[in-house]
Amino acid sequence: MANTVSENIRKLRQKKGISQDRLSKKADLALNTIVKIETCENSNPTVETLKKIAKALDVSARDLFEK
Repeated sequence: MANTVSENIRKLRQKKGISQDRLSKKADLALNTIVKIETCENSNPTVETLKKIAKALDVSARDLFEK
């Protein structure tokens, strides 16, 4: 599941044409957090973190989990 979330975040971010740095600022998270999630280095982000990322990407948190 972690791979799916990581891939979806990266794909959604790229589809919207924003950088990891821009996403981190929009989500009010550290750039390192975004990088670690996208590279599966952090395979267990908190629900709050995922909510922030989803909001910044203008999608539902559920969209981050869909295959």
